Amino acid sequence: MDISWERYTLRFRERAITSRDTMTEKTTWLVRIRSEEIPGGEAVGEAAMFKGLSQEDSPSYEEQLDQACRKASSCGSLAEAVRSLPEVSSIRFGFESALLRSGLHTTTGKEQRWLQGQEGIRINGLVWMGDKPTMKRRIREKLDNGFHCVKLKIGGIRFEEELELIADIRQEFSPDDIELRLDANGGFTPQDALNRLERLSKFGIHSIEQPIKPGQYEEMNRICLQSPIDIALDEELIGFKSRDEKIMILDMISPKYIILKPSLCGGFNEAEEWISLAGAKGIGWWATSALESNIGLEALGIWTASLQPKMPQGLGTGNLYTNNFPSPLKMLGERLWHINDQTLR
Repeated sequence: MDISWERYTLRFRERAITSRDTMTEKTTWLVRIRSEEIPGGEAVGEAAMFKGLSQEDSPSYEEQLDQACRKASSCGSLAEAVRSLPEVSSIRFGFESALLRSGLHTTTGKEQRWLQGQEGIRINGLVWMGDKPTMKRRIREKLDNGFHCVKLKIGGIRFEEELELIADIRQEFSPDDIELRLDANGGFTPQDALNRLERLSKFGIHSIEQPIKPGQYEEMNRICLQSPIDIALDEELIGFKSRDEKIMILDMISPKYIILKPSLCGGFNEAEEWISLAGAKGIGWWATSALESNIGLEALGIWTASLQPKMPQGLGTGNLYTNNFPSPLKMLGERLWHINDQTLR
């Protein structure tokens, strides 16, 4: 096999604001695999390292990626190449996403129906932080497009203004009409979290992701036990590799849900282990993209479809960029579809 990588800079249509950062562009890395084994001779994956968030974010990242490509090139098959990889989350995701998109892996019936454009994956409408008028406009766009589950990034403007925004939604739409999810990206403190969650709870909130920064296990457990809103772990899952570590963190915190971002939590196989361990403890899950390009997003769609999810997923980030890759992915209403009238580079 001939395996190479290239750096690519994605540019946002609008500034992407979270409580952590403001982004106008995002760097990602494409893994290009050429082999006679692959239908069409080539498969492309995305090593979607997230600067400032991925555990492997370091000046040596491209050297690690280079070494992984050289080692994998000597393998006899793409599946063997994936097994040869180091435990570097985004690099594993890069090769695994190439394998998923190569046509070589065994597909399930549900997965085939999605790939053939016969079914769509229901997703939440993502509303990024902004000033109050901008967020109101974005919320209205999602509702007008037919979403029945909307996720709001909060923590970027005054909390009182965010409460007013949510109150405005609830004046028009009941919890039966619109499911509201919140994502604080660790923007609350352990001291103010429960007070804020109590004030938010009157608006019928489904769940809130990562109310405080990760690593504060006792405080997060306290919040999970006392919060009137169900808590979902997101960034908290980054960096745990062994089965015992995953069990420990789930037992220590006892969340209601976990959010799976395979490019950040060890790749697709590791994400499936998280799902299995959480399910045994009665903890729910959904998958979310981590600002991947359409290349990584297509692989996420294939993987998610194979799991037959029951809840709306977080895969609605394909239209964020002005220079994304041509794609068979298409948003129709609140569902992500795979329609084969285009091919990715």
